[in-house]
This record gives sequence, C-alpha cells and structure tokens, in this order.
Amino acid sequence: MTRGIVLDASALVAPLLGEAGGEAVLAVVASGEPLLLSAVNLAEAIAILHRHRGLPAAEARDDLLSLGLEVVPFDAEQAAVVGALEPVLRGCGISLGDRACLGLAQGRGLPVLTADRIWAKLDLGIEIRLIR
Repeated sequence: MTRGIVLDASALVAPLLGEAGGEAVLAVVASGEPLLLSAVNLAEAIAILHRHRGLPAAEARDDLLSLGLEVVPFDAEQAAVVGALEPVLRGCGISLGDRACLGLAQGRGLPVLTADRIWAKLDLGIEIRLIR
C-alpha cells in the first residue's frame, strides 16, 4: 500500500500564516509521512502567500518547499482525472484547484489534508482529514 498524504493549499499555508490548524499540519510534516502536492495547488499556495504576506513568488515557493513536499506535475493523466471529477462535483463549490488535489488523492489512493470543511461531505472514496 502506498503511503503518503496529499495536501490541499488551504492546509499547506495554514502554518505559514499562523492559522488555526497549522499545528496539525506541522505534526503531519514532522511525522515523516510523504507529503504530496499537485503543482496546481503549489501555484495556489504561492498566490495566497503573496496576497497575505506580500512574499515574492520565489520566496513563497522556497518557504513551501522547505516543508519537504513532493510536487506532482499536472500532466495529461492528472488532467483526465480532474476533468472526470467536474461533472461529479458540479454545484458543490469545488474549484479547479480543489479538483486537482482531490484527483491526485483519488488517483494515488491517499488521504487528503485540508481546511475545507465542505470536502468532508463529498463521497469520492477519498479519506478527508480536516485540520480544523
């Protein structure tokens, strides 16, 4: 069985912004469990850090990657998985970035760590772990 946890951008930025749930993310980082992140969610997290902390993109990227993440490229295979999720999730308020995260978790059979409470109501066969 593959080990690892897929991080959503909301979980990834929580400890860097001092948000509630940040300590839960740091505990997962410290556990040594492999942490996976879609390249789409890395872009989201960089934008969030720029918006909230004024960090230049390269500095935000470096701060995020210092957590020891495996960034998974958003390739044609990932695009197909994410595209197939759109009709299933239509009307749920799930963005493209959200689907990239969920699609990565679904494709790898891994749980997701997120702050997005609405995900706990989704029935995609994915374990959703809320940080708050």
